[in-house]
Amino acid sequence: MRQPGRGRLAALAVTVLALFVALATRLGQMELGEQASSVQAADAARTATIVVPAVRGRILDRRGIPLASNGSVVAVTVERATLLAAKDGGRSLVTAVARALGLPFERLWGRTSLCGTTGAPPQPACWNGSPYVPIPLADGVDPARALALVENPATDPGIALATEPVRAYPAPDGVNLAHVLGYIARPTRAEVTASRGALTDDSLIGRAGLEEEYDAQLRGTPGRIVVALDPRGVVTREISRVDPVPGRDLVTSIDVRVQAATEKALAAGIAAARRRGEAADSGSALVLDTRTGAVVASASWPTYDPSVWTGGISSADYARLTSPANGTPLLPRAVAATYPPASTFKAISLQAAVAAGSPLGGTYSCPPSYTIGNRVFHNFEGEQFGRISLQQAIEVSCDTVFYDLAYRSWQAQGGLAATTDARDPFVRTARAFGLGRLTGIDLPGESAGRLPDRAWKRATWEATKADLCTRAQTGYPDVARTDRARAAYLKQLAAENCATGFQFRAGDEANFAIGQGDTAVTPIQMARAYAAVANGGTLLTPRVGVAFIGPSGVRTAVAPGPRTRIAVDAAAVAYLQNALRSVVTGGTAEGAFAGFPGDWPVSGKTGTGEVFGEGTTAWFVSYAPSTAPRYAVAVVISQGGTGAAAAAPVSRQINATLRTLH
Repeated sequence: MRQPGRGRLAALAVTVLALFVALATRLGQMELGEQASSVQAADAARTATIVVPAVRGRILDRRGIPLASNGSVVAVTVERATLLAAKDGGRSLVTAVARALGLPFERLWGRTSLCGTTGAPPQPACWNGSPYVPIPLADGVDPARALALVENPATDPGIALATEPVRAYPAPDGVNLAHVLGYIARPTRAEVTASRGALTDDSLIGRAGLEEEYDAQLRGTPGRIVVALDPRGVVTREISRVDPVPGRDLVTSIDVRVQAATEKALAAGIAAARRRGEAADSGSALVLDTRTGAVVASASWPTYDPSVWTGGISSADYARLTSPANGTPLLPRAVAATYPPASTFKAISLQAAVAAGSPLGGTYSCPPSYTIGNRVFHNFEGEQFGRISLQQAIEVSCDTVFYDLAYRSWQAQGGLAATTDARDPFVRTARAFGLGRLTGIDLPGESAGRLPDRAWKRATWEATKADLCTRAQTGYPDVARTDRARAAYLKQLAAENCATGFQFRAGDEANFAIGQGDTAVTPIQMARAYAAVANGGTLLTPRVGVAFIGPSGVRTAVAPGPRTRIAVDAAAVAYLQNALRSVVTGGTAEGAFAGFPGDWPVSGKTGTGEVFGEGTTAWFVSYAPSTAPRYAVAVVISQGGTGAAAAAPVSRQINATLRTLH
């Protein structure tokens, strides 16, 4: 019986001899059958599979203009066999390469170690790729310097140049679009394991935005190369190959022209608010097709350069993008940030009031303040307009009219005795228009916002009751050190909420009716709600993806989201549409749209949200043209001042661009 391992050693010896003869004599293929069989046995005993990533599909605007594409950078590589053969492990060679490229030795030397092996530096300094391909010592290098390294192979053995694919962001018309596009990055070890071979450590996958949402289609199918290895793990030859299948291009609903105008208008609006002394720390603006739900433009501020992810992001850059002190630039505010909707919510409340029995043709008192129990609610800046219609209440944004409507509705429901929202027209109408839940937009990270109804209030009370009851006893000594009056008020409030914080009070309904209190919405939710007002009651699912185009040119449509018909009062919707038009022609947005061309009439509503401890949130949500709506535009600027002064002018600039395109 042959001893175990003797045949394998013999086969390896023959393989080494065959390679030596081939290199020394440069003869053709060896034709000895026994030696060929030995080579095949050696290949079968020691092989490796190299995963070849597919070319990633592009992301295009609605006219086919690339928003995210593929580029390449020059990389300097070294054969692993060269390093293994060197007496010093290749240190002198890497030193020479570093000197020629003008880069620090440590940066290049770290790449010679596989991530996770003994002595390897932490990521991203180590090499996180396959051990069976040439090691990229440096990428994105100066081509002229790199060429000098390969001119003298005797001096720099094993050094070669390669091109590596990278994600490129052409920024047509200067658009940024970082929060919509997203970015790509290396997968985690858990993701690689769970992929069952579809991913490797050096794969790139979508991490946010469209790159993440449609990663499977954009990434394509990787290829496979099976190679033979020598005892050192160095590749000797290729055994088989399956080429990768490129990913599919994604056509989006984004219009570069509108996107560029939206980004510029938002940035200019924030800058203008700051010149007026407002903090204006963040904001968002987006354009939605009122007929289909297609997202035509979406901007968030602050933003960032998406190319920061190319080649791997540094820990310092990542900390900057996620730092609240910097405004958290990574946050996609159009879908993930929530704000109090303030008076833009009155478009919902008017319909709720009519559902509760308030006549469209009636008149309503608009005093400077309104008292509920022992609490006084005020109009903005104490304004008063006497008895006015509901249209005028929308036009001048009279809070006290809506306080009264909400209070009367709360009483009709049974006041404190009502334990469910089943009979609450304000909550019911808000839900019907999609508030308090996800819109279903094809972008990750969406927030559902918050409708502070009775169920929410009880759940919140149960979660905070223990702390409230403790504070009712101990008070707020930290606050008392600087503000005794406020500390006393907070202690009294804690005692009240400890006992009855689960109750949905009249003041809660009043705040709800004007979009204040704990109500929180996203810009995409408000754009969707106003699109439903514009189109007569159809709630659409927002979509950015339109179609995929495969390598052969076959186009496949992205499945649209559901469309829901809201049970609205047609007369109330028509009345509201007229009221929203009057906001622009003679109400709170008149100044912002003074002189705007009459062939593109705009209808909308301003909002100025109060946030404890911060400046007011500026809103303007609109649609146009009023006579045949095509686009809803939502603009919000955190701590921007009033909606009329900060948000409406941004909407005007965006609508000016929309007008020129139609």
